[in-house]
Amino acid sequence: MLNVPRLYPLLLGMTKGDPESAHRQLMSVLHWLDSSSTAWGNWGRTQIRSSFGFKNPQLSQTVWGLEFANPLGLAAGCDKNAQAPGLWSEFGFGFAELGAVTFQGQPGNPRPRLFRLPEDQAVLNRLGANNSGATAIAENLQAAWRRRPRTIPIGINLCKSKLTSLEDAPKDYLGSFQRLQNLADFFVINVSSPNTPGLRSLQATESLKPILDALWSNNTNQQPILLKIAPDLSWEDISELIQLVKNFGIAGIVATNTTIRRDILKTKILPETGQLLTEENGGISGAPLRSRSTEIIRFIYQETEGKIPIVGVGGIFTAEDAWEKITAGASLLQAYTGWIYKGPSMVKQILQGLTEKLEQHQLTSITQAIGLDTKKLNG
Repeated sequence: MLNVPRLYPLLLGMTKGDPESAHRQLMSVLHWLDSSSTAWGNWGRTQIRSSFGFKNPQLSQTVWGLEFANPLGLAAGCDKNAQAPGLWSEFGFGFAELGAVTFQGQPGNPRPRLFRLPEDQAVLNRLGANNSGATAIAENLQAAWRRRPRTIPIGINLCKSKLTSLEDAPKDYLGSFQRLQNLADFFVINVSSPNTPGLRSLQATESLKPILDALWSNNTNQQPILLKIAPDLSWEDISELIQLVKNFGIAGIVATNTTIRRDILKTKILPETGQLLTEENGGISGAPLRSRSTEIIRFIYQETEGKIPIVGVGGIFTAEDAWEKITAGASLLQAYTGWIYKGPSMVKQILQGLTEKLEQHQLTSITQAIGLDTKKLNG
């Protein structure tokens, strides 16, 4: 067996220095593990699976016609370039969302652009959708699926290229979608990142409609298309988006992206720059987002009467966090920041904890827990 504590620095880059450099080292190691056909590579994948995997049929469900062995997935932002798409199942994740992917490859914003906020168990990110572009990422996925067929649902987060005008956004999203359509199981429209100039304005219904039209009319495989929304929207804005989702037959809503709020943070000055955090651009992920994302999940579940699947994201560190979002109305969950802070054992711990929650509430399936608390609030 692997010495799990000693692997944390290697696998999660919890080293001193620049977090982005540490993440690059992490992805290089994971890419080698995912792509290696050597005995060492095979051994490494087996050891990760035995150390971090957890299976219980009570946690499985079918959503959008896809089989999810458990509800906890890897959020977008970790595997931006599909470097280790076949490895996430070995860490115990029930699915993974890759990207964000833009049609054109782009370097992202100037560094430094990724900061840990340990006092808040949060991350400040202003990466700016740095990625290799849809064509290169399609080649990575083709190579990965030739090596080993995927064993969990894989989604791709689609974002607008920075150099593409807002008017040409539909064409940009469509270009990425067409290149990647046959290489993933579902797609997420990202119009809610705070790190691409003007992107959040595409959440307005009049701007979003042309993007949905373009994707929907070219969705020859009838794959699930989801919409990822920001946590900083008003209830009225969210209601309008829900109506748009219903009108277009969008498969689900990812709630939520990172927040631009700073009043929810204990950290006031960013040590790396010496600047007040209120003067630093970028989105906040992690624990400070937990309550707001759960509130939005509950609101969407109520507004849709539980008929549109919700992917809950934001501040998931423990089984209690996961259970709170599921019982608020989330069918599926995603984590990334929590995985960084808690380590790769987090997935197994959460899945074990969810199993215990089912037993405590005398439930036989995770599907029975979806929206449980929200239903009680509604009488």
